Amino acid sequence: MKIKEVAVKLNLTPRAVRLYEKKGLLSPSKQPDNRYRTFTEQDVWRLQTIVSLREAGMSLTDIKTALEKWDENDTEELQYYLELQRSAMVSEWLRIKQAIETTERMIGLLKTDRSLPLGHIFRLAEASKQRREQRGNWIDKWDYNRLAPTHDERVSVNSGYYADYEQTLEFILRKIHPAAGEEGLDIGTGTGNLAAKFIERGAVMSGVDQSKEMLRLCQKKHPSLETRIGNFLALPYLEEQFDFVVSSFAFHHLGPEQQLLALEEMRRVIKPRGRICIADLMEAAETEASQRRTESDYPEVHVLVDWFAANGYRTEVHRMNELLHILYAFKED
Repeated sequence: MKIKEVAVKLNLTPRAVRLYEKKGLLSPSKQPDNRYRTFTEQDVWRLQTIVSLREAGMSLTDIKTALEKWDENDTEELQYYLELQRSAMVSEWLRIKQAIETTERMIGLLKTDRSLPLGHIFRLAEASKQRREQRGNWIDKWDYNRLAPTHDERVSVNSGYYADYEQTLEFILRKIHPAAGEEGLDIGTGTGNLAAKFIERGAVMSGVDQSKEMLRLCQKKHPSLETRIGNFLALPYLEEQFDFVVSSFAFHHLGPEQQLLALEEMRRVIKPRGRICIADLMEAAETEASQRRTESDYPEVHVLVDWFAANGYRTEVHRMNELLHILYAFKED
């Protein structure tokens, strides 16, 4: 098949096909006498793949890396790479969504006040900038890829940071009380210990974690659990997909501003009557928080409760030990 035939078949220009060849994404054979390109069905399939990945928003450099993984038949690495791409696209989508919402607020102010004072513009722009920075500033300082192989061993000790671990997971399960067929999301799922309890009760579970190795072990333990690379600040799902969201021993890794942004992300992906349950190390009162602020940056229970109240949720707080708390948020019928 000649280049013009391929271009027509895939609704491309010959120039685009030559560009993909120049960038090393495909290498059709050339006839020895006239150097004309000859495209096989495999070349056409590869070109279709390139076009599809371009439509998904991937750069040519990223597509080349993905195809190299495909050529090596390294499906695990290819899946991880594509999931990273999806995570990046979700972050970009949220950034654009946020910019649209900021512009709509400006239009609303202009319609209401017949003017748009500079102070309003500055505050809206600054809030938008802060959210963008909060999403981009989180890093894994603990190297959970390295810690993944020993994770289950560490939590089974049931002491120190993971004191009352098993009791906490069981408490979350009882509090959410999933009905068979309900869809749930476990954020910071690790090796899937909490999500597995819900699966046993008949819930359909998804798990998000930023650690590739945690999710690899999770999938090995719980093949029915759908997992995705991601984090609290840019959940790789569209709006109103889940009946409930849970998280255990992960939320405190976020900074104070990021914690509130994470709550907004949870609210975005759950259905209007969805339930949220977070178990983690938290400061129970403002006095405790002020006394320990130099030692830790644990979430403050009253701050989270206030956010939920402002957004129409009722909350229950259960204290498991000195620092470990379970916060359950729900909307009444």
